[in-house]
Amino acid sequence: MENSWFDNWESLIRTICLTTLGYAAMVLILRISGKRTLSKMNAFDFIVTIALGSCLATVALNKNVPLADGVTAIILFIGFQFLLTWLSVRIKTIKKLITSSPSLLFYKGEFLYPAMKKERITVEEIYSKGRQEGIATLDEVDMIVLETTGDITLIKKAVGGKKPTYEDVKVGT
Repeated sequence: MENSWFDNWESLIRTICLTTLGYAAMVLILRISGKRTLSKMNAFDFIVTIALGSCLATVALNKNVPLADGVTAIILFIGFQFLLTWLSVRIKTIKKLITSSPSLLFYKGEFLYPAMKKERITVEEIYSKGRQEGIATLDEVDMIVLETTGDITLIKKAVGGKKPTYEDVKVGT
């Protein structure tokens, strides 16, 4: 258990410098790549977020990984994410491959239990979401959707309109 509290000043200064430079590089690269890179959209976005954190931590703490290698890995992860999202908005097959569809859990007063079971959502979670949204009774709600991000959305009773927000919602099991 030798050196578990303090190794040496050189190691400490290296950690401070590389963490600062790695962080600055990540912020710069993320600003260049756009808002979508760290958005809460789907599993691939989540993977990129975790991978970026891991890269920064590795650069900061692993003495065997040079800053240039860490920044290269960060650029690659952001590049992969950028490429996948770029392709997904242009090629329907890619979009279907990397993203899920929203799922209908409740429709016009009825829980859709097969869909809830498939998505592993309980009635209590839906009630909780209703309370968070200030909904006193589900009679106020037309439908409840599990979004591709894992968020639950409550849609109040629809009153006309020509372009509903639920056109892409997967109905059934």
